[in-house]
Formats: sequence, structure tokens, C-alpha cells
Amino acid sequence: MADCGGGHGKDFDRVFVELLPRLHRAAATLTGSPLAAGDVVHDAYLRIARRPERFLDHPQPYAYAFTTMANILRDQWRRERRRAPLPETAEREAAGREAPPGPVAELQARWEVVRLLGCLTDKQARAVALVDLDGYSVDEAADILGLHRSTLAVTRRRAHGRLRALLARERERGGG
Repeated sequence: MADCGGGHGKDFDRVFVELLPRLHRAAATLTGSPLAAGDVVHDAYLRIARRPERFLDHPQPYAYAFTTMANILRDQWRRERRRAPLPETAEREAAGREAPPGPVAELQARWEVVRLLGCLTDKQARAVALVDLDGYSVDEAADILGLHRSTLAVTRRRAHGRLRALLARERERGGG
């Protein structure tokens, strides 16, 4: 791993390497692919390495890195959303046919999760990702994010309400 300059390089690498297994699991959950997870973790490393003191001084380095990964995925999703759909995808949607079951459908479902997380505030997306996708308890997620348990629970409940309303509107428009 690169030396980040200053006296932080070795400390930064040591702390980041200790978090790698957790970060990779979280990224795999969010992306649905161990290969894509590795890319996201690597991108997070590069982004955090620009200012290692922020990471090292943060009370929850895992939360800092997780937030960085979530932001990277959100940026990727926004770029993907701007691209025009492939013709065969548009034709399949127009015909009302579902994607065949298997790896492609699973990948599409995971991208849908990322899309839906992109409709939430950062705080809501982090709460939903940690508890509902990554399997942490509300108490564990609150600790990771540095929030009180009740704050996280309220944030998560509001996120669920927002997602339900969004999905209901999309169904009414015929989008789902």
C-alpha cells in the first residue's frame, strides 16, 4: 500500500488493513459481487489515503471507510442512471417480461438495491445498509455510525417509509 505522506502512512495502512475483511464483506453486500467489492474497497482506500489524518482521527474508522464506500457506490449509480438503457433491456421492459432467473437477475436486483439506497439521505442509506443488508443489529449499527440507538431506529424507520412510498408511486406509474 502507498505511503500517504507525513507520519500517518504506516498507521493508516495498519488500521485500514485491520478493517479490510469487514469492509470487503460490506462492499460485497452492497455490490453483490466480490470482484466489484474489491474495486470499491480499493477506490475507498485511494480516496481516504488523500487525507489519512481524517480517517485516523475519526472516532469510528470503520464508519468513515463505510461512508466513503457508500458515497463511491452512490456516485457510480448516479453515473449509470444517466446512461441510456440498452435496446434489448428496453424491449424486454416494453414487452413486460421479467429477466430470466440466475446471476443476471441477481445482479439486477442488487443494482436495484443500490438505486433505492440512492433515493435516501446518506444517513438513512447507511442505517438501512448496515442493519437490513449487512445484518448488524440496531445497537451495533448505531455504535458503528456513532449514533444513539433510538436515533438510528428512527432514521431507519423513516427510510423504510420513504422506500415504501417510492415503490408505491412507481407501481402506480407502471414502473414496477
